[in-house]
Amino acid sequence: MSKQEIIITPELQKLIASHADQHRQQRKLSVEVIDALKESGFFKMMLPREYGGLESRPQEFFAEQIRIAEADMSTAWAGGIIAVHAFQIAMMSKQTQDEVYAEEPNTLVSSSYNPVGAKVEACEGGFMLSGRWGWSSGSDHCSWALLGGVIPGDGYRTLLVPRHDYQIEDTWDVMGLQGTGSNDIVIDAPVFVPMHRTHHQIDGFNGVHFQERPIYNLPWAQTFIRVVNTPAIGALKTALKTFIKTRTGDQTTDITKLAGDVETQERIAKVRYTIAELEDIMMGNFDKMEAMDWQPTIEQRVLYRYQAGKVIEKAIEAIDTLFDVAGGRSVFKGHPLQQLWNDIHIARCHVANNPTSFARNLGLVSMGADNADYFL
Repeated sequence: MSKQEIIITPELQKLIASHADQHRQQRKLSVEVIDALKESGFFKMMLPREYGGLESRPQEFFAEQIRIAEADMSTAWAGGIIAVHAFQIAMMSKQTQDEVYAEEPNTLVSSSYNPVGAKVEACEGGFMLSGRWGWSSGSDHCSWALLGGVIPGDGYRTLLVPRHDYQIEDTWDVMGLQGTGSNDIVIDAPVFVPMHRTHHQIDGFNGVHFQERPIYNLPWAQTFIRVVNTPAIGALKTALKTFIKTRTGDQTTDITKLAGDVETQERIAKVRYTIAELEDIMMGNFDKMEAMDWQPTIEQRVLYRYQAGKVIEKAIEAIDTLFDVAGGRSVFKGHPLQQLWNDIHIARCHVANNPTSFARNLGLVSMGADNADYFL
């Protein structure tokens, strides 16, 4: 596939940035921004061509998510999660894909994969599902939800549920990533989910799919583990630009003009290095997988999972490096670095951004033990 044109244009970035305050105040993305992202084609980047999708390479998709995050990390987080679901649904049955995308390529799907609040019982032709799921980003704009559940004797599955079968409870009152609208999904009375609208974890792990193009050989989790940390790269880019702007020229009361301060120079250099490192590792990993027809080895997948899990940790260290010397004005509410600091720190709360278990698994596999992670 040839390299596509930029989807998130400077004009669209400006539109997204202009709604960022509104997103934080309303604790969800605006309809205007969602509609603009639809028009841009962003939500169709991972969708198969036969449904009107762009079938983009992950490198292209994540480059666009970074551009969104440069304007607003909440929009990149929620929008990216919604968009990446098209890749998972493309690995499910054709019947499921038809139900979701045949009439509208821009159908939006949210998710909550944590099964802790789910109750799933097998029945004829499928499952009965009820429970509560948290952190369903962008759910207010979606007409389907992918919900995690563990079935006794069967294991973990993702179950796809239409909007009329669940409620959205407004619970998202947080200090960062406010605009993601990551509210709870609630199903009080059990609803029926047919077998074809489920995705078994082992199928995602093994890359089982029904598409003709090899891009869908890529294990599903290799896309999702990146969608919840890549926004921090874009936010960190904006933080660095903001820091430089607020610490030089007319923007500072410091008569030394910190542009000439050696420590400041070193901090800026370290952050620029971190940004380049995070981008280069991610893009390099996908380049390597593409060269293998999107069929990485287990060892690669374990390493890539750990590297994705380290992004937020490194981004936190980088933005702390800037905020520590952001000056006296940075303590006042509304300082432009504060929201970026909050957003990046709050992203650490997502389980995919805690590298501890991924490090242990990488160490075990490196010593010849069996892989213990099936979301790779």
